[in-house]
Amino acid sequence: MRRITIITIAGIITGGFGGWAYWKNFGCRGSCLITSKPVNSLLYGALVGGLLFYTLFSFFSKNKQQ
Repeated sequence: MRRITIITIAGIITGGFGGWAYWKNFGCRGSCLITSKPVNSLLYGALVGGLLFYTLFSFFSKNKQQ
């Protein structure tokens, strides 16, 4: 696998765990769309984690090449 794919998958896993942990410790019980259910928090965290790791890896690898 390419290195960027591995970094992105690591971000998805880390973000998913972070989203679930946020729901477990701070999530609201009721009308909050993201934090009211553990699946929503996990998916949102996975999306944000994947995007964040991908963006940071792309940014730093481009700067290293220049």
